[in-house]
Amino acid sequence: MSEILKAYKAELSEELENILNYWVDNTIDEADRGFFGKIDNDNEVIPGSPKGSVLNARILWSFSAAYNQTQNALYLGVATIAYLYIIDHFIDDEHGGVYWTVDHQGKPLDTKKQVYASAFTIYALSEYYKATSDEAVLAEAKKLYYLLVDKSYDAEHTGYLEAFTREWAPLTDLRLSAKDANEKKSMNTHLHVLEAYTTLYTIWPNKGLKQQIETLLHNFIDHIIDSKTHHLVLFFDEEWSAKSDTVSYGHDIEATWLLLEAAEAIHHEKLIAKIKAICISVSEATLEGLDKDGGLWYEYEPSSDHLIKEKHWWPQAEAMVGFYNTYQLTGDEKWLKLSINSWEFVKQHILDKKNGEWFWGIYADSSVMTTEDKAGLWKCPYHNSRACLEVMRRIAV
Repeated sequence: MSEILKAYKAELSEELENILNYWVDNTIDEADRGFFGKIDNDNEVIPGSPKGSVLNARILWSFSAAYNQTQNALYLGVATIAYLYIIDHFIDDEHGGVYWTVDHQGKPLDTKKQVYASAFTIYALSEYYKATSDEAVLAEAKKLYYLLVDKSYDAEHTGYLEAFTREWAPLTDLRLSAKDANEKKSMNTHLHVLEAYTTLYTIWPNKGLKQQIETLLHNFIDHIIDSKTHHLVLFFDEEWSAKSDTVSYGHDIEATWLLLEAAEAIHHEKLIAKIKAICISVSEATLEGLDKDGGLWYEYEPSSDHLIKEKHWWPQAEAMVGFYNTYQLTGDEKWLKLSINSWEFVKQHILDKKNGEWFWGIYADSSVMTTEDKAGLWKCPYHNSRACLEVMRRIAV
């Protein structure tokens, strides 16, 4: 077993370098600063593409986290490019928060305030602060945190409302993307607010922040995780009534380890014990979406018995971490094998061995989804680099 783990760790260490080197070599925008907004599957930069706050925050997080774990100075330099671009172009100095997109020259484009984007910016700034100890970075993260609590937190029902206008007024279209339901609250936003707050808490153990994390964990236990199916409910109204039955297998397995990480960060022993049991149940439920080739299907719609037969890059990355986390919780080598199988699937089907990085995904016939981005508003180095970093960190050999 020791040799298997050593090999797994060594392969992920090499892959982490491959991923980050791709972003260094292909995505830095020398002309207009920051990073290109869109690169297609053939590695062609699409000129004039908007630049997204989520992509830039995820780049900042990825390179900061990689620097913090490897001490490779190159990674800190790239993180600093991302940090300065966010501060100069995505932060709204007048109304607070971050713009959803700017144009290719850095001018505000879609100025709505999506809570999801602010969460990722807090997450990234917190990780960058660990690398730099720059108090201005922490101050910006705290400012965004206080703003979210003030503008988005639902004091009556708990949880966070999805989106607002630039001036933080109510918005009619709350969706993150066209495929999402237009509802007041979502699992996805709450998961990444929790992730952001957890990382912020490790550098700023504030009492109010701790209470927010605890409340978010209860939101998952009481509302978001279906106690019958053990899958995550994706959308809700303001009062936490479920508005969706779609199953997202990647989010299921991602939530397992992020929830436990949050409970452990605030040292809440009762919640830790409760969430450990939930993690195992949700991991078992995730297996419903696992194909015989080791790949995780994208989504399933129970009401119509419709399986979306696509295997996107990010659920595979989250499966690597989530299954490994379940192996650590249970000691059952079945979960370790599932984690390694996820990585074997990635190596066989998702790695772009010619141009670098990971393909967006494959279809049921194993053909590559060639019309999707290699880099873009949603395609980023976060899920895959984080999977490498997390599994490497957890393997003690």
